[in-house]
Amino acid sequence: MPPVDLQPHLIGDLIELRPLAPEDWPELSAVASDPLIWEQHPARDRHVESVFRIYFDGALASRGAFAVIERDTGRIIGSTRFHGHDPERSEIEIGWTFLARRCWGGRHNAEMKRLLLDHAFVFVTTVIFVVGVDNIRSQKAVERLGAAPREIVERPDRLGRPLRNFVYALERTQWRRPA
Repeated sequence: MPPVDLQPHLIGDLIELRPLAPEDWPELSAVASDPLIWEQHPARDRHVESVFRIYFDGALASRGAFAVIERDTGRIIGSTRFHGHDPERSEIEIGWTFLARRCWGGRHNAEMKRLLLDHAFVFVTTVIFVVGVDNIRSQKAVERLGAAPREIVERPDRLGRPLRNFVYALERTQWRRPA
């Protein structure tokens, strides 16, 4: 398998994904300040600047996070990341994704996932998605990709409280790349 690049520059028709950088803070935090983005998310207070700062700093430290840029405007519209590459299991997680509400229900998320999945399946056979049990919107989006629930796990939130999440898995052989 080729070497793993967790922060490539990926370009689609609508969006491009590039490594998240410290200078992205003002624009990305403005997008994240919309409370409705986090309404079904386990971290419902992530629209608060101090809470989002923890998320942003963690994203930078992860060395797998992306700024999602709308190509026709050049504006940052969200973020996503690769996480937890496990070479032995040939597995990686795609997650921590959010988009500006004006991009919901359109082609932005589908193109973002297509770019990430096409890249990930070069070096792994399984991509997982961890989605909060109350996050119906994200569950439906992941299921549209062809991912199936594998198990329910608990992950601690930033205060150490356990949060229940579905773990979805998508195998390379199941990936039906949209046209």
